[in-house]
Amino acid sequence: MLTGLIEWAAQLASWQQLSLLMAVAYASGSVLGAVWICQRLGLADPRLAGSFNPGFSNVLRLHGALPAALVLVFDAAKGMPALWLGLALSLPPWALGLIGLAVLIGHSLPLWHRGHRGGKAVAAAFGVLLMLAPGVALSCAALWVGLAWRLRTAAIASLVAGLAAPLFSLWLAPQMSGVILVFASLIVIRHALNLRRLSDGSEPRL
Repeated sequence: MLTGLIEWAAQLASWQQLSLLMAVAYASGSVLGAVWICQRLGLADPRLAGSFNPGFSNVLRLHGALPAALVLVFDAAKGMPALWLGLALSLPPWALGLIGLAVLIGHSLPLWHRGHRGGKAVAAAFGVLLMLAPGVALSCAALWVGLAWRLRTAAIASLVAGLAAPLFSLWLAPQMSGVILVFASLIVIRHALNLRRLSDGSEPRL
């Protein structure tokens, strides 16, 4: 009986750790780099122009390369502390996936910016994958850059990179393939509006 109580207490502590890390991940994911950095630089709110998306590509479109680069770094890095702690605790892939998903949900449905929609979570997903499956992250980033440069449309680049991520994971990080499939599904769902704009030709170009 004592052994059972000890095991139960250990499991409870593990769930408490995971819940805390997910809460931290969601809160940090909710800090939108595009909004925060544009405010600090005295630039117009990216939610009010262009594609109206508070993300890297819309900041690039509206304000240029330097602010966009700062947004990319900020959004990619904001979930890393929670994931680093999860890795340090040797959490299993599914638990790390839940922490990463909390970052993406925070970016998409932000706690700190209620009343405004969040971003499409592409840069945040890149940062999460850098921690969990760096080979997949870098492969998707290279694909995104190539397509965005060639087509001048961030939406298509993001959709293709998101769809390719699970395929890359089968080769580069098979232990994370289920988690990455969930991430990719969120990215594709978040780009549903872009699909409509692409079909009618109203999607802003880079």
